[in-house]
Amino acid sequence: MVRPLVAFQGEVGAFSEDAIEKFFGPATVTSVPQTSFDDVVTAVVEGRTDYGIIPVENVIAGVIVDAERAIKASELRTIGDVAIPIEQCLLGVPSARLEDVTKVLSHPAALAQCRKFFSLHTEMEPIAVSDTAGAARQVAHAGERAVSAIAARRAAAIYGLDVLALGIQDDVENKTRFVVLAR
Repeated sequence: MVRPLVAFQGEVGAFSEDAIEKFFGPATVTSVPQTSFDDVVTAVVEGRTDYGIIPVENVIAGVIVDAERAIKASELRTIGDVAIPIEQCLLGVPSARLEDVTKVLSHPAALAQCRKFFSLHTEMEPIAVSDTAGAARQVAHAGERAVSAIAARRAAAIYGLDVLALGIQDDVENKTRFVVLAR
């Protein structure tokens, strides 16, 4: 049996993969990383994937405008949705300590979910990048103690990083709602 393909925005280790697993079940589909929300939509429209999954709303950050825009510009239909808990973690290279960090990479929505953390750590500069797992990969490749990422704990394991701070989102009940798209 061929497993359906599901496009998601980001890289391996993204929260979208957790949403895919919750909606479709573990090991029932193959996740296909895409660079942008528009690329997710295009992959489904062109038939390169069977489905797409896109985050549309977060309890803290609100509506994810770029995601909504990509969906509305398409003829795709929503076949379901799923909400998953989001625990944001500060990830660094194995030799890093919290006090070493001066730059924090992550998706703008993830950075917005951690405003209280940044208000307590004014020495840390938040830097927006295209996705959380991609930020973790960048930190791993850079190998600098001063550069960290906000991403899922799973991304730390995938990219060989340490969790420097756990649960740094503003609300312990943080959730993101994802929609599943099909032709």
